[in-house]
Amino acid sequence: MLSIALAGKPNAGKSTFYTAATMAEVDVGNYPFTTIDANRGVSHVRTDCPCLDREERCGDDNCRDGKRYVPVELIDVAGLVPGAHEGRGLGNQFLDELSTADVILNVVDASGGTDAEGEPVEVGDHDPVEDVHFIEAEMDLWLASIVERNWESIERQSRSPDFKLDESLVDMLAGVGASELDVARTLRDLEYPEDPIAWTDEHREALATEIRQRTKPLVVVANKADIAPEGNIEALQEAADVVVPATADGELALRNAAQAGVIDYDPGDPDFDIVGDVSDQQREGLHRIRDVMDEWGGTGVQGAMDTAVYDLLDHLTAYPVQNETHWTDGQENVLPDAFLLRRGATPKDLAYAVHSDIGDGYIHAVDARENRRISDETELEEGAVIKIVSDAN
Repeated sequence: MLSIALAGKPNAGKSTFYTAATMAEVDVGNYPFTTIDANRGVSHVRTDCPCLDREERCGDDNCRDGKRYVPVELIDVAGLVPGAHEGRGLGNQFLDELSTADVILNVVDASGGTDAEGEPVEVGDHDPVEDVHFIEAEMDLWLASIVERNWESIERQSRSPDFKLDESLVDMLAGVGASELDVARTLRDLEYPEDPIAWTDEHREALATEIRQRTKPLVVVANKADIAPEGNIEALQEAADVVVPATADGELALRNAAQAGVIDYDPGDPDFDIVGDVSDQQREGLHRIRDVMDEWGGTGVQGAMDTAVYDLLDHLTAYPVQNETHWTDGQENVLPDAFLLRRGATPKDLAYAVHSDIGDGYIHAVDARENRRISDETELEEGAVIKIVSDAN
C-alpha cells in the first residue's frame, strides 16, 4: 500500500485533514503538538472504475457508481517547528516518521493565521510562503544529518578495493526509501570527489537534497483556502511546483453531513446536493463550503491525495481478474481488487503486486478489455483489467 504523510507546522490543519480523509477519531486542537505519536490510517485515492465501460456497475464496496476509491496509507505527523532537524519540538522523532512515506503533503495555513511556531495570530499576519520553504529545508537538513552520521562508515568502506559508492549509499539510504535507481540518478546529477574522504558538508547536503526530492516529493496543500486573504493562494502557487487549495474543515463537515444523510456527496465531488432537513445556520454553512468548492473545483482534500499519487508519483490503477469475460475473481466478484503501480509497469509487475508466488509462477497475461493475450513487456495503462495466468493460481 502506498503511503502518504501529512507534514507541516502545528495548527496548519493536518489532523483535520487526516480526520476528514480517514474518518478516524483523532485529537484536533488549537494548540501546538496536538498530535504527539503519528496517526496512521487508511484513506483512498479516487479514479474512474473500469465498470463504467460495462452495462452495470461492479458493486464493489470501494466503487460508488463508477467512482473507484483505492486504499492508501495516510500518516499524520506531529507539527514541525524551525530547528526540527536538530531535535527541537521532538523534531527528529517526527521527521523519522516521514521516512516510510512515498510522498509528502505539506499542509500550509494559507490564511496566514498562525506564526512560524504554529501559534495563532490574526489572519493575514504571517506569510504562508515561508512555511513552504521551511518544511523543505527541515527535511533536507534532517536527511543531511543522517548522511553525516553515517559518512564515517562510507569512508571506511572506501578503503576496500571492491568499494562501490553507489552500493554503499543504497545500503545507507534504504531506510528513507532510496532505491538503486534513485541513487544512480542522484550521483549522475551531482558533481563530487571520487574519494568519499574528500567530500565536504556541501557535497553531503547536496546529496541529501537530491535524494529527498526523489524519494519524498512534496505537494503543498494550501489549507484554510476559505479564509485566505486575497493573493495568498496565488503567492503559494508561485512559490511551489504543485499546490492544491483546500479546506479540510469543509471536507470534514461534508463527510459528516453525508454520513448523517443530510447531503449526497462522495469524496472528490465538485459539488453536493442537500437531501435532508437542515437548519438555516447549517444551510448557510454548506453554502459557504460550496462557494469554496466552486472556486477551486472541490474541497481539495481528495484532490491533494489524487494529485500526489497519480500526478506526482505517476502511478496508475490496474485490476487483476480470474475471468477475462466477466471481470470476476473465483467467487464471481466483479473487479474486486485494484492495485497502484508505477507508470510503465508490466503484467508481471502486477502479478508480483498481487502476490510474490503469483509473480514467481507467472506464465502470461490476458487483456480482459480486448480479450487477447498480451506481451510480458506491455506497459499497462490506467484502468487496465488483466487476467494473470500463473502456475501458482
